[in-house]
This record gives sequence, structure tokens and C-alpha cells, in this order.
Amino acid sequence: MRLAAVCCILCLTACMKAPDTREADAKAIKDVESAWVKTAATKDVDAFVAYYADDASVLMPNAPLFTGKPAIKESLKPLMSDPNFSVTFIPTRVEVSKSGDLGFTQGPYKMSFSDQRGNKFEDEGKYLTVWRKLADGTWKAVEDTFMSDLPLPPPPN
Repeated sequence: MRLAAVCCILCLTACMKAPDTREADAKAIKDVESAWVKTAATKDVDAFVAYYADDASVLMPNAPLFTGKPAIKESLKPLMSDPNFSVTFIPTRVEVSKSGDLGFTQGPYKMSFSDQRGNKFEDEGKYLTVWRKLADGTWKAVEDTFMSDLPLPPPPN
């Protein structure tokens, strides 16, 4: 009799659905991304890189793939120390997997930085960031990329 009761409990437990937390997870990702934009305004590269998972990758235009926080930090340090640097990004789409452990954001960005002559250059485009929920419930960026909407410059003569 006990064995049958244990089997019934195990069966019921296995059949129960986990709660759907996608809406709450999407809000959490939006909140993290909003804080990330505010951190970017401080130009503190260490604080900015803290939003990435340890094994994250950043894919920037015309640059190699940067994987891991140390490589990401080194790639962003010159940009974030530029006096003309600023960036904003706002998600227009946020989706979270049914399992609640992965999500992504996409939307427009605006960025400024110094060009090769030291003049302020303004760029705009779109970005895509993949997020992973860690064991402690925090969300960290694991894949991050952006693409400019500006036309390519003409080739040099």
C-alpha cells in the first residue's frame, strides 16, 4: 500500500507543470538592461563588464570575437575611456524560453565615439543580447552583438 502511495505521489509530482515565469523573467531582463544603460553612462568598464556572464562573447563589427570577461574588458576599455563615448539601448522585444533559463533582447541603439581624427562620430543601429539566468536567479548577458544602420563609407581611392 505504501509503495502504491509513493508511486502515485511521484507520478503526480512528475506530471505537475512548473509555473510559467516568462512574464516576470522578461521584466527582470528589462530592468537589468535598463540598469546596464545607466552603468554605461558612468564609463566604468569594470561595472559595465559585470553584466556579462564569465563565459560571455561579444561580437562587434570589424573586430574579432571576444570571449570571457577579461577579453571583453580589454576590448571595451579604449572605447569607454573615449571622452566622446556614450551609448543607449532600449529593448523593443524581450522573449524568455519556456524553461525560464534563457532570454533575449533586441532593439535600437545609439552610440557616439571619436573617429580616427578625434571628431565625435554618431552611430545608430540595432542590437541583440542573449541572457542566461544563473543559479542565484540573476540574469547575465552571454552573447552580445550590434549592427550599424549607417551606410558603409566609400572605399578609399
